[in-house]
Amino acid sequence: MEVHETELSGVLIIEPDVHSDERGFFMERHHRRRYAELPGLDLDFVQDNHSHSRRGVLRGLHFQQRHPQGKLVSVISGAVWDVAADIDPASPTFRQWVGVELNAANHRQLYIPPGFAHGFCVFSASADLVYKCTDFHRPEDEAGVIWNDAELAIEWPISDPILSPRDAGNPSLRDYLLG
Repeated sequence: MEVHETELSGVLIIEPDVHSDERGFFMERHHRRRYAELPGLDLDFVQDNHSHSRRGVLRGLHFQQRHPQGKLVSVISGAVWDVAADIDPASPTFRQWVGVELNAANHRQLYIPPGFAHGFCVFSASADLVYKCTDFHRPEDEAGVIWNDAELAIEWPISDPILSPRDAGNPSLRDYLLG
């Protein structure tokens, strides 16, 4: 397994060992003891989520306010552009983001620590994204910032995404912080 640090503290790109032959492949998507040996990944995951979306869908940027979740994200079919954005004003990398293509062929994972906003867009016909979370989903704690926030300036590979009403109505990062 290879782990690549990013410019954002704690945000990691993980390339698991994949054993392939003419029959297909085998990989461990998560192994508690092996991941615990890696810096920043000695975590207790409490919930697994699965999101299915079609081409052009953009979900995000999401986070929980009082009970932030760390997320270990991977794609089991299709391809997405996955983004972690630092929304903590006290952080030295505030307003910076990391984006990476996750797809069923490259088997990459992105670990997003608690306190970051997360979003992704689908550029294959459809995609199935799965992610492990370090805290439970609490609907009353959900928050988000608009996907095309000018201050974050995320370089999405899509210009006219399909958004949920909630995501379309998310505030700018500045407005969210001014609350």
